[in-house]
Amino acid sequence: MTFADRVQRSPDALALDDGTCTRTWGELDLRVRRLARFLQKELGIPPGGHAATLTHNRVECIELMHAAIQAGIWLTPINWHLLEPEIAHVVQDSGAEVVFADSAHAELARAAGAKQVLLLGDALDRAVAAAPDAPMDLAGRSGGPMMYTSGTTGRPKGVRRARPARLDAALESFRAGARAVGLDGSGPHLVTGPIYHSAPGMFAVYDQMNGAPLVILPRWTEREALAALATREIEHTHLVPTMFVRLLRLPEEERAAFRAPRLHLVLHGAAPISPAIKRQMIEWWGPVLVEYWGGTESGVITCIGSNEWLAHPETVGRALPGYEVFSADDDGRRLPPGEVGMLYARHARVEKMFEYHEDPAKTASSYLDTSAFTLGDIGRVDAEGYVALADRSAHTIISGGVNIYPAEIEGVLQQHPAVADVACFGIPDDEWGEQVKAAVELAPGVAPSPALADELLAFARARLAAYKVPRSIDFEQALPRHPSGKLYVRRLRDRYWQGRERKI
Repeated sequence: MTFADRVQRSPDALALDDGTCTRTWGELDLRVRRLARFLQKELGIPPGGHAATLTHNRVECIELMHAAIQAGIWLTPINWHLLEPEIAHVVQDSGAEVVFADSAHAELARAAGAKQVLLLGDALDRAVAAAPDAPMDLAGRSGGPMMYTSGTTGRPKGVRRARPARLDAALESFRAGARAVGLDGSGPHLVTGPIYHSAPGMFAVYDQMNGAPLVILPRWTEREALAALATREIEHTHLVPTMFVRLLRLPEEERAAFRAPRLHLVLHGAAPISPAIKRQMIEWWGPVLVEYWGGTESGVITCIGSNEWLAHPETVGRALPGYEVFSADDDGRRLPPGEVGMLYARHARVEKMFEYHEDPAKTASSYLDTSAFTLGDIGRVDAEGYVALADRSAHTIISGGVNIYPAEIEGVLQQHPAVADVACFGIPDDEWGEQVKAAVELAPGVAPSPALADELLAFARARLAAYKVPRSIDFEQALPRHPSGKLYVRRLRDRYWQGRERKI
């Protein structure tokens, strides 16, 4: 059953609920059609144009994504945890003609240089109510999400994933991709994380395209999530390992009382997971966990169900139909099964899976040839096709499912007069997967001390989003650098990863 089927058969049934506002299928369909026309006609954004959102989780986040896809527009959900200069970069780099913001972030959007800010709620409702409600032409151009990610430079870049030229073909492609990982629209889908992240946000949108009603948590708490899973008869959801850790910390009697008989798919990815934590979750919830590997650039590349994972632990599964995955050496030569190298993926039907917005050099650096691309992960593929991750070439830190880029943090700390050199990297954290560690070489004549460490952390805290600030600082006599200037980060971080097979 698809979105259109739900509208036709159950127009008065619940389609969307964020805890304060609801939409039936009929209301959602009408809102999406009017929003699509509003984007094109009233705001004048042409197919291929850009818009953005800056808001907490709410129904409009989902409505606007559906509408942008139908209107042929790229929509960028902005991480509201970012600081004003970071938001300004995304707004300007994306070329967003308008930023849709809630009342908590409207002034921030204006300060970030948005050309136009439209306030969600009554103001948008009045504007959209007057828009035409004719369906979009299915032969027209498709839009989609342009999520921002980043590389070793620390400068965020918009990712534009390949999609069919026609809207009808694009919608079927989205639906098929969702079905491939179990998001078949069969029942309610619980959105547990920020919709500005591609995983919770787009998994939800694609599942809804297959007919799933969405229940949106305004913010994550363990008890509210368990209550929603049980009382809303949730069938599908997406979690990150941090959430598993927090759920397992609940009192034993609360965990024992939990029942969610309709829950049969819990996607998880976005960060490494402790095998011990995963086994505990499978023992508690049953074999409903499905782990995936992929990225904003590619979507899901591999996945593995609970029972299969128990037979092949430490892996992230095998490639989905249409994909091949292989490892290659530093010269790009394909390696035999079981040998560790840079992981590459190739899709049989899509020659170029993605490009970085207005950055052809960065795009080209991600491709081995015309179609094989890398997400920067190092790993191996065994003889049966199971993929195991070992490390990340760029040493991107993933904490709680969020990418953190060392170069950006290093650039801030290097501004402090006490710092001669600095390296940032991820170290193990049982709750978050990784936490940020900073190794600092002090300027001549400066002595290390706990007070100086606190001062450097405060300096970073004033200039970075909170989740990017190092959790701790090591003072080093000298950072290990090659005469060419290359920093041997692994020499610093390996001491924290000793005895672990995975280095992420």
